[in-house]
Order: sequence, then C-alpha cells, then structure tokens
Amino acid sequence: MSAAAKSVFYFGLYLYVVGLTLVLAPDSLLSLTQMPATKEVWIRVVGLIVIAIAFYYQQSGSKNIVSFFPLTVAARIFIFCGFVAFVLLKLASPMLIGFGIVDLLGAIWTWQALKK
Repeated sequence: MSAAAKSVFYFGLYLYVVGLTLVLAPDSLLSLTQMPATKEVWIRVVGLIVIAIAFYYQQSGSKNIVSFFPLTVAARIFIFCGFVAFVLLKLASPMLIGFGIVDLLGAIWTWQALKK
C-alpha cells in the first residue's frame, strides 16, 4: 500500500470508530464536544452515514484507488473549515474543532503522501 493509500485507509478506521460510537453510544461523543445529549434517532442516522463513508475510505485505501485520494483532501479540509465556522457562529463548542483538526491532519498527511 502506498503512503497515500495508508493515510486514507487509516482515516477510514478512525471514521469507523466515530460512526460506531455515534450509533452505539452517541451521548459519550456528544459530551466530548459539549453538545447536549439526545434520545432522538438523528445522531444514530449520522453515525450510519459516517460508517458508510468509513467504508469508502477503507476500501479505497486498501484497493489503492488513487483518484479518490485527492478528493478526500478537499473534503476533509472542508469539514475542518465547517467545524471552525460552527464554532465562530456560536453554534457549537470549541471542542468541535478538535475533531476538525483530526480531519485537517489526515488531509495534510494524504496531501503530503500524494506529492511524493
């Protein structure tokens, strides 16, 4: 597996953890980001979507689908910027930026690997 493929593959594993947490124990993740607990199903729906996205990342990395890798860089930077915007607009706690930083660091890792 190339370095870029590994970065995407491992990011997919991270997304599996986030997605499964949102499905199985959403309030634990919500409390980390200082968001209110919920009993509504929407957070588990988001978890399932995250798991589906994790599958794309993990499979694309393991199958070395190089055309997917630059797309993930742009998407992860977008997520980081969106999380920062939510915080600046006071729609979310600054803790949300921590999750965005994981996306940004993953994007940088993949981008650097693609440059080699």
